[in-house]
Amino acid sequence: MNILDKVKKIPGGLMIVPLLIGAFMNTFLPQSLEIGGFTTATFKTGANALLGAFLFCNGAQISIKQAGVSLKKGFFLTLIKFVLGAALGWLVNLTFGEAGFLTITPVAIIASLTNSNGGLFAALASEYGDSTDVGAVSLLSINDGPFLTMVALGSTGIAKIPIIALVATIVPILIGFILGNFDEKIAKFLKPGTELLIPFFAFPLGANLDFKNLLVAGLPGILLGIICCVLTGFGGYLIMKLLKTKNPGVGWAIGSTAGNSVGTPAALLSLGAITEQVAVLATGQLTASIIVTALLAPILTDRFSKKYM
Repeated sequence: MNILDKVKKIPGGLMIVPLLIGAFMNTFLPQSLEIGGFTTATFKTGANALLGAFLFCNGAQISIKQAGVSLKKGFFLTLIKFVLGAALGWLVNLTFGEAGFLTITPVAIIASLTNSNGGLFAALASEYGDSTDVGAVSLLSINDGPFLTMVALGSTGIAKIPIIALVATIVPILIGFILGNFDEKIAKFLKPGTELLIPFFAFPLGANLDFKNLLVAGLPGILLGIICCVLTGFGGYLIMKLLKTKNPGVGWAIGSTAGNSVGTPAALLSLGAITEQVAVLATGQLTASIIVTALLAPILTDRFSKKYM
């Protein structure tokens, strides 16, 4: 049947196809993933463990001479996400106020654009880039949470840098990096995991998305996802070109919204920073942005990577 060949022909297919199947199951047959045991652990709750194994395998592929390259890429990709998201959110708030542009609130804009889906980036970087691109997630992961969003919203007095969360992301990469540099045979042994594990962590990531949220958020939520993907993805592409990387197209992989960004409005509401109406609107719009960017980012990454591959 050549299923694998057909999946690989789809932009980011190894990531996007299992993710969509997981989202479909969670939307229409959610109970099937909640039966417990190995089934739930593998297909519903196991994304972090599988993604950790994936990062471990990729860490083993980074030579000691390349470590600085990964950190440089991660720093500038994180910076461009933050600058673009903060600037656009500030501009919309200045012009339209808390109500936002076409009901897209400044809070949703900042939370969407300053965050990125680390798992999606790592998978696309593995498929279209090299080990130094995947290694960039060690710094890029700092935006996979509320910290930069809080900073952009002027909440620096309350928010704290999630140091432990950042360290927790780096550890699998670091251990793989150490082992791979001590023994080339270990690096060679782990190399298949840089591709093999992608669909396994993609499915449970999708199994935490619900297509019905697209209908709830409507056009503003879909538009937010498009803005996030096009604006920050293009920013990442330009950064990678300026850094003269082998494949600047990988920069488009940061054009996504992190799954946990959906909790940012509720956190801000609890702090009294926004109203309940804004929190409800922003939550729906962020959920839509997560789904839209998960679909668009692989397509644009593929489109802009072809001429470099």
